[in-house]
Amino acid sequence: MNFNEKVPVTILTGFLGSGKTTLLNRILTEEHGKRIAVIENEFGEVGIDQGLVINADEEVFEMSNGCICCTVRGDLIRILGNLMKRRDKFDYVLVETTGLADPGPVAQTFFMDDEIRDEFTLDGIVTLVDAGHIDQQLGRSDESSEQVAFADVLVLNKTDLLSNESLDELESRLRGMNKMARVVRSQQANVPVDTVLNLGAFDLDQVLERRPTFLEPEYPFEWTGVYSVEAGAYALTLEEGPDPNMSIAIKLEQGTDDSSLNEGAEWCVRRYAESPEALSPGSVIPAEKHIDLQLQSDGRKSFCIEVDQPTKIGLFTQHTAEEFDMKLFKSNSDASSTQIPVEVERTWVAQHEHDDEVGSFAIERDGDVDMELMNAWLSKLLAEKGIDIFRMKGFVSISGESRRFVFQGVHMLFDAQPEKEWGDMPRQNQLVFIGRNLDEEEIREGFDECLI
Repeated sequence: MNFNEKVPVTILTGFLGSGKTTLLNRILTEEHGKRIAVIENEFGEVGIDQGLVINADEEVFEMSNGCICCTVRGDLIRILGNLMKRRDKFDYVLVETTGLADPGPVAQTFFMDDEIRDEFTLDGIVTLVDAGHIDQQLGRSDESSEQVAFADVLVLNKTDLLSNESLDELESRLRGMNKMARVVRSQQANVPVDTVLNLGAFDLDQVLERRPTFLEPEYPFEWTGVYSVEAGAYALTLEEGPDPNMSIAIKLEQGTDDSSLNEGAEWCVRRYAESPEALSPGSVIPAEKHIDLQLQSDGRKSFCIEVDQPTKIGLFTQHTAEEFDMKLFKSNSDASSTQIPVEVERTWVAQHEHDDEVGSFAIERDGDVDMELMNAWLSKLLAEKGIDIFRMKGFVSISGESRRFVFQGVHMLFDAQPEKEWGDMPRQNQLVFIGRNLDEEEIREGFDECLI
């Protein structure tokens, strides 16, 4: 193995329920001679896909950010950096994105970060298309259209759900959205490995021609302010704003020219990928960490910033300073204070909007379920709410069964199939629901009634 060669990366994308995990499992069980590291980008606080990937004890790494767009790049950089510490264990990387994600920010990672660009090369983007549901997905989600548009290979999956005439019409529609992609038809994501790996297909120039803004990054923060400060203690004060908390990262020795601001922003991407530390008013904000300022108390809130030597500090904040009337003061020896003016500021305009109506939650319960009760509950739930349930997945422990059952569902369709033996593993149920305006409490109560 030549460790000097760049590691090829395939991005595997596709809307919820299109068959990504099925294809991933096929790839991992094929005799292709590759040692593959898998990175999963999951939506929500509880990751479940790792448990659905076979033989994944040491090869699956999870990204589980609440935001699937602007923070994913920093999380991916962190995981790829850790992977390089065990370079002798793999020679290929597969990144499986959540079905709700635009693959653009993931693809950006391999061109915008110097360290990642030197070690990895983007081999191609493979998009799975659910032939039975793509029409309604394209109509309700910009992300599904982006997944098609970015693809080097389109795997038209679940072709058994449509007639040949309907498949031809669908394929023509997909080619209208992406003329450059190769289209491969499949059932159960059964395609030759060489149609999805070692493609050498991703062409940055072609992508830039289709989308000139491709390399314009999205950031998980909206504002940067640079302040010239002397050694000493400072008070950062905030009024009530649009959120009860606000993320911030402080960068020392921050320059003021455009190049320095861009470098600082890329630095901050990595900080924002870390879990934030919650700080209450009166606390000292540590530099170069992702901090979540708690602003729930009434009135103006104050936090302390301590500086050891004269420098310029950059404040990278989740919201603009104006929204919280945020100000920086120097504490003087006579107990007075002097406001420090912002020397340079920049607003980072996000190119996406978060859909607050779309969310996910997990149900985790020990014990066994009654299969008849569960079937009846799910049938009723999907009949009433199926259009708003984008995806259901996980595994359940069925009473009287020695094997765990893998649970999969898309809109008004669901299926449960026996998998591996429980053996010495504790019998438990773990399900994830993803959708729009879901009544979490009602769904939890419905599942609990299925437990024995």
